[in-house]
Amino acid sequence: MSYTLETPPLHEPLRPELQAVVSRVEQVLVGKPEVVRLVLVALLAGGHCLIEDVPGVGKTTLVRAVARALGCEFKRIQFTPDLLPADVTGVSVYNQKSQTFEFRRGPLFAQVVLADEINRTSPKTQSALLEAMAEGGVTVDGQTYVLPQPFFVLATENPVEFEGTFPLPEAQLDRFLFKFSIGYPAAADEVALLERWEGSAALTALPAAAQPEDVLAWRQAAAQVHTEPALREYIVQLVQATRQHPSLSLGASPRASLALYRAAQAWAYACGRPYVVPDDVRYLAPIVLAHRLILTPEAKWAGIQPTDLVRTLVESLPAPLGPGVARGRR
Repeated sequence: MSYTLETPPLHEPLRPELQAVVSRVEQVLVGKPEVVRLVLVALLAGGHCLIEDVPGVGKTTLVRAVARALGCEFKRIQFTPDLLPADVTGVSVYNQKSQTFEFRRGPLFAQVVLADEINRTSPKTQSALLEAMAEGGVTVDGQTYVLPQPFFVLATENPVEFEGTFPLPEAQLDRFLFKFSIGYPAAADEVALLERWEGSAALTALPAAAQPEDVLAWRQAAAQVHTEPALREYIVQLVQATRQHPSLSLGASPRASLALYRAAQAWAYACGRPYVVPDDVRYLAPIVLAHRLILTPEAKWAGIQPTDLVRTLVESLPAPLGPGVARGRR
């Protein structure tokens, strides 16, 4: 079960350069500014996104528009049961003229990659993404090839069709920074979509608001956002609470702590703040942690959802207080 975005407790405007990107994307994806913001935050944190939603809500449009607004190279991989790892990463081909093997790059060699319906391919092919997502490179025939930077994977899943699908293993789910759903648009937004949509021309004509080197600079700046020691302890307490909860057979790993920490830094930077506040962590916790948890059989039978469980932990665990935490004072 993925987390459907709600209006966050923060109503801070974005940095002008990031708002320009959001405005570009909203020309084709109407009424979902928080979804676009979250994708940008994942980019700034150096992470990847998994979107689980029904067909037709704009998953593909979202990632294509983000790629165009950032001036990044975009490629799409349509995952199918017969797809092989080499179809994703690339393959070495023998050149008879030079009598050497030449590496032909696969569609993974792009700055923004759409892994469409990732649960429709075999675990062997799914695992081909692991090294790329974690290390920013792929290894073929013992040779490692570095992927272009920034490198961002947005994968999609269809939750209403399970025939012929392969659920993602926990090791791969843990590689995604965020998992969430876009959700249906409001009626007024859907009307606006009909009024402004001009087919594929609306997307292909979308002008860039930034360049790949801007994204790399934003990443470096986001990594410098200050987080009070009390907030770092709060993040660890949240993650450790999942390991002790009786409804969970597997809690979040230390990678989850790091993911929540990086995401909070990136969110604060996107809001124009040089420091993290407790609400950053509280809002992001369900989106970062829920897909990393495994419920006990009894909890599944009781209908408990991981997102609800994380929300309960967030509400029950007091956030650190004090002017230093609220204002990011060192």
